[in-house]
Amino acid sequence: MPNTLPPHPEPDPDLLRRAQAGDEAAFGAIMRSHYERTFRLVYSIVRHEADARDVCQEIWLTVWRELPKFRGEAKFGTWLHPIATRRSLDHLRKRRRWFDRFLPFDTGDATVASAPEPATTDDAGQQAEDRDRKATLQTAIAALPPKLRAVLALREVEGLSYAEIAQATAIPTGTVMSRLYHARRLLAQKPGAKP
Repeated sequence: MPNTLPPHPEPDPDLLRRAQAGDEAAFGAIMRSHYERTFRLVYSIVRHEADARDVCQEIWLTVWRELPKFRGEAKFGTWLHPIATRRSLDHLRKRRRWFDRFLPFDTGDATVASAPEPATTDDAGQQAEDRDRKATLQTAIAALPPKLRAVLALREVEGLSYAEIAQATAIPTGTVMSRLYHARRLLAQKPGAKP
């Protein structure tokens, strides 16, 4: 079952106009309302918290520079998705090149262990099993190739349609469908990785 979030709140048109004109306070308000969701998308692609925060900084610098060009023909969140996705994939490509150049052996992905969730049941065995299943799933997702991980995150985390994913990643809709199929197939092959 997709873990989709509610739609991005659309910025107030007046706030957006002020931000486009260079009003930093207005831009800050827009950024605050979209930051957490953007961070979740980036993290679901790069799978490293510190890197995700760095990528988010790059994204918001890009948004600041490009915001005057935003014409409002699409929703702000729809305009923001391709920027976030491209920056995340660019980051992974740069990191991969660095690893290939300086560490010619298999290094694996370093990911941040997530904080334990608060107890909601008294069944310690069930909690441990749930944590193990979640860790297995996160490891399996982190092991997916970045292009597959990106479309999976856009579909399952962000809840975007195939057409919206195609727009965000600048690939044909058929390619989106193919990558989603391969991502899900790879996850299904991992023991215990089913969500």
